[in-house]
Amino acid sequence: MSRVLALDIGTVRIGAAISDPSRIIAQGLGVWQIDSWREEFDSCVKKFDPAVIVLGLPVRTDGKKSEAAERVLNILDSLKSEYPEKIFMTWDERFTTVIAQKMLIEADISRKQRRKNVDKIAAVLILESWLEANK
Repeated sequence: MSRVLALDIGTVRIGAAISDPSRIIAQGLGVWQIDSWREEFDSCVKKFDPAVIVLGLPVRTDGKKSEAAERVLNILDSLKSEYPEKIFMTWDERFTTVIAQKMLIEADISRKQRRKNVDKIAAVLILESWLEANK
C-alpha cells in the first residue's frame, strides 16, 4: 500500500496529516499558512509520495455546500491538473475543528498553542475518519 495525505483547508491556515504506508496510523505533519502553502504541499508530495490526497470538505449541517466548500473544490481542481497521477478525494469534515479544539482544551494546551495546532489535529481527524471508512 501507499500513504494517504489529508488536508484541512481553512481561510488562514492549512493543516496536514499523513498516514503510514500500511494506512493504519495518521500523523500530523504541520500547519501551513494559506498564502505560502503550495511550497510545503509540493515538498510533502515529493517526500511521502502519497497515492491518495484527501481534502476536508466543509459541508453545512444541512448538507449543502458552503462558500468554503467551493474554495476547497477550486483548490481540488487545481491540484488534480498538476498531479494527474494522484487520486484526489473530498471528505466531510464537519465538526473536526470543534473536536480538535475540545481535545486541546481537555489536554490543557494554552490558547496560543491551540491556535498553532488545531488545524493539524483537524487534518489528523479527517485522515483517521477516511482510513477507518476505507479499511
